[in-house]
Amino acid sequence: MFSADFQVILPEAVLAIYAMAALIAAVWTVKDRATTLLNWLTAILMALLALWIGSGEGVRTAFAGSFVDDGFARFAKVVILLAAASVLLMGQDYMRRRNLMRFEYPVLIALAVVGMLVMVSSGDLIALYMGVELQSLALYVVAAMRRDSARSTEAGLKYFVLGALGSGLMLYGASLTYGFAGTTLFAGIAEASAEGASLGLLFGLAFMLAGFAFKVSAAPFHMWTPDVYEGSPTPVTTFFATAPKMAGMGLFARVMFDAFGGVAGDWQQILAFLSVASMFLGAFGGIGQTNIKRMMAYSTISHMGFALMGLAAGGTFGVQAMLVYMAIYVTMDLGTFAFVMSMERGGRPVTDISSMSLLARERPLIALALLVLLFSLAGVPPTVGFFGKYYVLKAAYDGGFGWLAVMGVIASVIGAYYYLRIVFYMYFGKEAEPLDRAISPVAWLFVVGAAAVMVLGVVNLFGIEPAAAGAAAALVN
Repeated sequence: MFSADFQVILPEAVLAIYAMAALIAAVWTVKDRATTLLNWLTAILMALLALWIGSGEGVRTAFAGSFVDDGFARFAKVVILLAAASVLLMGQDYMRRRNLMRFEYPVLIALAVVGMLVMVSSGDLIALYMGVELQSLALYVVAAMRRDSARSTEAGLKYFVLGALGSGLMLYGASLTYGFAGTTLFAGIAEASAEGASLGLLFGLAFMLAGFAFKVSAAPFHMWTPDVYEGSPTPVTTFFATAPKMAGMGLFARVMFDAFGGVAGDWQQILAFLSVASMFLGAFGGIGQTNIKRMMAYSTISHMGFALMGLAAGGTFGVQAMLVYMAIYVTMDLGTFAFVMSMERGGRPVTDISSMSLLARERPLIALALLVLLFSLAGVPPTVGFFGKYYVLKAAYDGGFGWLAVMGVIASVIGAYYYLRIVFYMYFGKEAEPLDRAISPVAWLFVVGAAAVMVLGVVNLFGIEPAAAGAAAALVN
């Protein structure tokens, strides 16, 4: 019955209805104060939805299996919602000071999040595509929000053109899959491929994987990432680096295990290639960067490679390792970008890495927090980032991909250079004009809080490990 189905999608429906109602109301109330209030309300609603979804139990389906609410989806949704709420709060001051805090911003973020929630719960190719496109269309717009900036316009255009290419590849793969499986439901596709997939079905899988790789910035489908990260407003860049990546990895896992679980040997090889390519391209590509946003783009590419390593390993522990890694990665990036938003000189934003020279002399606590976050991004023990990499490396080794684990260690050592270079600038750099002292209390809280999590989380990862284990068991059954 429709009423039972609607109860399953109620959190998504609440957020979608709120976004549409907020859009209509904001058209009639366009004052700055109302926009700030709308931003706060959107963040609070997302945090409340995260609590609501996180308290769910069991497995429920809606619309004949097109929508799945299980432990895996709930874990991913909580991370997505909390990341989006954090970005709205930490970026509010940045957007307001640059006259970018328009009512469209929180509304578009909310609509993008609705798409992400549908992505990780999709049990059907049509629902999957609807979720991906709702997310993508909203993100294309926010990338180009700074309409008086040529770089921002370029970022939006590049993201749109290449994102459309990725969506086209994914849609073509979905059409091939439907043609050879005779159904769009993941359960039906799994039955069709249970005793070995046909060549046409494998081609469909390959094209869909290419489309998914675009969405998570995995090499060799990463080319949009550095330019879009650099050209977008920094809070938008922060959003790109966190919530959509969790949604993309959730979509990867959902399709691979629910629809193509019977041909794991075929897609594991593809994911292993994407993992190696991403890790090494991200490691080498970031070395020569002088713009911190472009450097973080290559960092994202590398980290997606490590997350894909967990999926390539297959099995319950592989999914668990991916989920743990993604939760840690999102926290690290939120803290790092909270500082990047505060980088100003003379009231104007700066993104050059050399501008952080001798930051420890001006802001010792912030410099220490950044040191912890950068060490964690590099995977230096005993930070939580080290344990995230340990999980995916162990999953790869246990899954028979020892060579992939070795590649991961090598890429991690190479990539550590550009993180440690920033630490060198902060403590031993040359004399330079200091950054402005002003940093919003919210941004300060996120920088210091994320760093504290990277240190204190070594005790028990704040309960993420058992939650991820339960989520992985719900998917791989």
